[in-house]
Amino acid sequence: MQTQQTDQLPLTDCRFCSLVSKTNKEDPIGTAGTCDHWLIMELSQPWPQNLFQEHPTIKPLIGLFQKLIVKHGVKLRPMLIAPDREYSHPGFTRVLYYYRPTKLFSQFEKQEFVVPEGEATALVTAILKQLIQHPNDLSKFQQYRQPTSHIRELMVCTHAQVDLACGRFGTPLYRRLRKEYAPASNGKLRVWQTTHFGGHQFAPTLVDLPQGCLWGHLEPEVLDLLVNRNGSVSGLRQFYRGWAGLTKFEQIVECEIWMLLGWTWLDYLKTGEVLAKELNEEHHVDEEAHVDEDHPIYWAEVRIDFAAPDGSTSGAYEARVEVCGEVMSAFNSAKQMELEVVKQYCVSRLVKVD
Repeated sequence: MQTQQTDQLPLTDCRFCSLVSKTNKEDPIGTAGTCDHWLIMELSQPWPQNLFQEHPTIKPLIGLFQKLIVKHGVKLRPMLIAPDREYSHPGFTRVLYYYRPTKLFSQFEKQEFVVPEGEATALVTAILKQLIQHPNDLSKFQQYRQPTSHIRELMVCTHAQVDLACGRFGTPLYRRLRKEYAPASNGKLRVWQTTHFGGHQFAPTLVDLPQGCLWGHLEPEVLDLLVNRNGSVSGLRQFYRGWAGLTKFEQIVECEIWMLLGWTWLDYLKTGEVLAKELNEEHHVDEEAHVDEDHPIYWAEVRIDFAAPDGSTSGAYEARVEVCGEVMSAFNSAKQMELEVVKQYCVSRLVKVD
């Protein structure tokens, strides 16, 4: 983590928020967002800024999305992907649904369908209604199920209409991954362009599914390490936004454990818990107290429980996360930027417990 920078990018030097963030050394860890469900559908570009509110295929689903997220508190992330000349089928729509299988897990479970275009909205509706315990029979869609659980999906935000940085930096990264890495995978890796999934200040930003790890500020020279996992995990530390199976402070601790244990840690089943946190020196709160996610936390006590996939070992880590500085960052690209203070966190204590 970083302390306050003295060589930060002046306001007038750049219109891309991600360049401000990167130059000022904003740490992306803890910004992945928490997700229990991913609902991803193919939809042809262009993608206007108000795509979700205006597109005739998506618009009928907005009320259900809002009901799930706002009323029922479902941690759902809807995304769109651009059809691909090689992967996609004219007249059909691909729907990918990922979900948290259990409390303790290492990657999301996947269902994939390729349905006739006219049935895509009905399929998505049926999947979503299951999340609020409405009985829905997916048997009519079983003929469209795809046996793709072995395929890793890399999804790069190129949604320039939401923020220019995603188009400027996401598009070339997507093209390189699609051209060089997907063909070399023997059908085990696909690469997609996606709509915005949060964090344009970290462009180019990427979701790695089914693992559920998010990455930001990516550079071409680290793609071999990210895709092939053929070197030290420390080379990816500065690009890691976190694992979506955990919350913000849990993600920060999980990253430190990963740095200790290496690649095998990603396959461990895990879950997290914030034991306590403090808004300031006078205001201590336990985890049951409601705290606005945007309200600055000064420290948090975190526990990460883990188990090996084969059950050979299990345990937990407990840690303290503290503010260790702040940087100036921009959350949107613009000719006249508004810079904001962003607190930076570090793990000040990490111990393995029985």
